[in-house]
Amino acid sequence: MKKYLFVTLTIASFFACNGQKTSNKKVQDSSLKNNEMAYEAYGDSFEKVKPLSAEAMFAEYKNMEVGDTLKVSFETSVNTVCKMKGCWMTLEVPGDEDVRVSFKDYGFFVPKNIEDRRAIVSGKAFLTEISVEDLKHYAEDEGKSVEEILRITEPKKSMAFIADGVLLKK
Repeated sequence: MKKYLFVTLTIASFFACNGQKTSNKKVQDSSLKNNEMAYEAYGDSFEKVKPLSAEAMFAEYKNMEVGDTLKVSFETSVNTVCKMKGCWMTLEVPGDEDVRVSFKDYGFFVPKNIEDRRAIVSGKAFLTEISVEDLKHYAEDEGKSVEEILRITEPKKSMAFIADGVLLKK
């Protein structure tokens, strides 16, 4: 009886691990013309047809309210990336803040060493509001002083993006 239970649990754990799609799907974009730079693709494939510039994307964010979403693709530079798994990155846009990008259903990750590379992301852009409590928590995690933490009194709107596909220039 114990033997059957062990076999059943082993098979169940195998399927549970395989059911979660966290692999880095990396494919060469074969639709590029010979004179264009090659790309590494992660996540779902998408057409690289005239993505918005960082400036145009920033203008779109400025016209949004919390709760709005916009299906879009845009191109810019990668500023930072998660050093643990590559499960998020920040992208450069004009202004003081970057766009924080996460990946749809954590279905894929990007390499951990892609700072300063050009990226085209496709997915949903939106504004999120970070609560005062969360802002204070983040400030505490960053090692900010008690005085700086106490000055946080209002929630903050933040630019966010859920990518279903990413192209990285080689």
